This record gives sequence, structure tokens and C-alpha cells, in this order.
Amino acid sequence: MTTYKDRAPDRSRLSLAEILEIFAAGQLPLKFTAYDGSSTGPDDAVVGLDLRRPRGTTYLATAPGELGLARAYVAGDIEPVGVHPGDPYELLRALAASSAFKRPPARVLANIIASIGLEHLLPVAPPPQEALPRWRRVAEGLRHSKSRDADAIHHHYDVSNAFYRYVLGPSMTYTCACYPDESATLEQAQDNKYRLVFEKLRLRPGDRLLDVGCGWGGMVRYAARHGVHALGVTLSAEQAGWAQRAIADEGLSDCAEVRHGDYRDITESRFDAVSSIGLTEHIGVANYPAYFAFLQARLRPGGLLLNHCITRPDNRADASAGFFIDRYVFPDGELTGSGRIITEAQNVGLEVVHEENLRQHYAMTLRDWCRNLVEHWDEAVAEVGLSTARVWGLYMAGSRLGFESNVVQLHQVLAVKTDDHGDDGGLPLRPWWTA
Repeated sequence: MTTYKDRAPDRSRLSLAEILEIFAAGQLPLKFTAYDGSSTGPDDAVVGLDLRRPRGTTYLATAPGELGLARAYVAGDIEPVGVHPGDPYELLRALAASSAFKRPPARVLANIIASIGLEHLLPVAPPPQEALPRWRRVAEGLRHSKSRDADAIHHHYDVSNAFYRYVLGPSMTYTCACYPDESATLEQAQDNKYRLVFEKLRLRPGDRLLDVGCGWGGMVRYAARHGVHALGVTLSAEQAGWAQRAIADEGLSDCAEVRHGDYRDITESRFDAVSSIGLTEHIGVANYPAYFAFLQARLRPGGLLLNHCITRPDNRADASAGFFIDRYVFPDGELTGSGRIITEAQNVGLEVVHEENLRQHYAMTLRDWCRNLVEHWDEAVAEVGLSTARVWGLYMAGSRLGFESNVVQLHQVLAVKTDDHGDDGGLPLRPWWTA
């Protein structure tokens, strides 16, 4: 096929494929086709993108980068080729392996603009699944205020319990699993994660556990089944309702409870243990001192805290999430390194006794969630709509790639509340749990 680099350097109208070639410096790793009839990319490419509608061009032109691509993809203006929309992992991996797109010289850029047409430089409404940009969310309250956090949690977690069941499987567990071996199923790995947290917290029958950000109550029910009195709290009304029904169905109401509310409204104290599994990502780095102080105050002397959360591989990067994650997945979400997590826990008087990185386990978890979404694609689309289902496939496949490439990590930090004399309640000298 004739490519842009084969043409004479004139100012004639460029096709959409030629424009993409220019930005990709001729190194496009996938097949690209467009509604104007043009195409480019290796003839033997297994995966590709098909730009089907002019609105997609407007999205790409007015929000260059991941946000514009996400808008066009979610809206269906760009279709994946060679992959299922529930798991576009191979497509994203091909894009990630390519060289970074480059800004062309001014003369070429002017030709591109003329070829696209000025009408495509006027922004159009994004897909309805997109949240407002951060600066426009002030009507919901200050960032990480109780009201704004509730809205952010509602955006992501109150999609549909049925949809989450299709993705997560019977455990209804939306956090990183811990695979005992590479052949383990997702359900086995999630049960193993709860066992690991339970053992790290040295829980015994009759103990009291507080689980903040408890989701659908998986940790609460696991602890209750082992004789622990467990209280969970979540900002998602859908999660709380589902969890309370599951507690009743399992006959655990005497020792388990899940409340719909903010963890900051918990007044009980002197818990033997506190677990926080996947909450820290939502509270804001600036709020870590207050967060860890609150959790520390809920523990009795000698009590243990297990904090399980996604982190960055260093402690220097901007904590804010990227455009796609912030607008479509976790509004106001923030990540930082495990060093910051440990520092803030120590600064409120907790003694950190262990930490570990489960990065590869989260990549495997996301792989299995995508498999579930593909398997139940028709039911998932019927439940939440095609665009929302595409958001989830894109987000989970991209996150898997992020964990595999060490863009993000998953750390469990275990800490103890010592008494005024430094007594840790008689913890064993070495880790007491099984791997």
C-alpha cells in the first residue's frame, strides 16, 4: 500500500491512515482502518483498530492521548479488531510496545488540521459514562469530603450487583487475589487471600474485627465463619445491601454486620484487628495522616492493622490517576508508593512489622476477571449496556498490563499498635502465617 512517507511532500489532503502514520512515525504495530477507506499498519498484524465514525475523529482531535482514544472506544466509534471488547489486552499490549507518538513539524501539523477539517476541532459531548473533570466536581463537595467520596464510590461501585457477579465470580471479591500456585482458580485465590489476611491479623474465635471499605463483605463473612465478630462498612448502598443478605443467608447475623456509611463514622473502638482491603486508593494521599490515626484509634493495644492497596513503584510520582481512570473508573482516586504508606502508619505510632508486594497476583486476578467478562459478555451488556461493559474491559485489561509492567503494584502492610511501653502483645519473633 502507499504510505505517507512514499508521497511527495505537498499540501494535498491527507487520509486518516496517513495522519496516524505521521504521528506514529511509521512504526504502527497494528492494523488501522478508517471510515474514509484508508488503512495502514503491517499486513500480518493480528490486532487492530477500526475508526468507524467521524465523531471518533473529533474525540481524538480534541483530546489527544488516552482520553480521546477512550472516548472514541467507549462510544463505539473505534472498534477493536482481533480481540474481544471484554478483554482487549493483546491490543493494548501492542500499543504499549510501540514507540511514543511524536508531534509533527508545524508545516505538517497545519496540513493535518486542514485535512481533518476545523469542524473536528470543536469538542462534542463525551460518552455519558464519563465523570466530570476534577475541577468541575466542586458541586459535589471538596475533594475527599464525605459527600464527594460518596459520589465517587457510587459512580464505580453501584453499577449493578448482577454485573459485578458476572465479572468477579461467586466470591464477589473486588480486590487482588493471592494465588497459591499458577494453576489455582480465581475462587481458590480469593479464598486464599482472605485466609492470608486472617492469619496475618492473628484472629481467633471471639476476637473483634473492623473491616473498612468492606465491599460485598467477603472478609467480614470469612472472619465470621471462623468465629470472629466482624463489622464492615462501605459507602456503596448496593454493596451493603448485598452483603447483609449474604450474611443472613449464611446464618452469620449473630457475629457479622455490614453498614452503609463512611468509615469515619465508626464510633466503636478496641478492636483486636482492623483490615483495610482496597480502600486507601480512594481516600487521598493528603488524608493519610488522619486515616491511619483513625484506624490506630480503633485498635486495642496489641491490635493489628492490615492495609492492602494498590501503590506506585516509587514515592515521587504525582498521586492523581490518569485521565481515563479518573473520568471513567475511579473519580478522585490517588496512588502513591508503599514507602508513603509505611511512613504515615509509623507517624501515628503504629509499628510496621511486615510488608509484601503482590503485584503479579493482581495481574493474574485481572486476567481472570477479563475471562469472566468475556464468558458472560452478552449478559453483562444486557445488564449495564455496551458502553459501560466496554469501559470495564478496557480498564481491566489496561490495569493487567500496568501490573505486569510494574507501572503499579499491590502492597500489604501489617502493623501493630504497641502500648506506651512498646509492648506488641507478644507477637512471635518471625512471621506466623503460611505463605
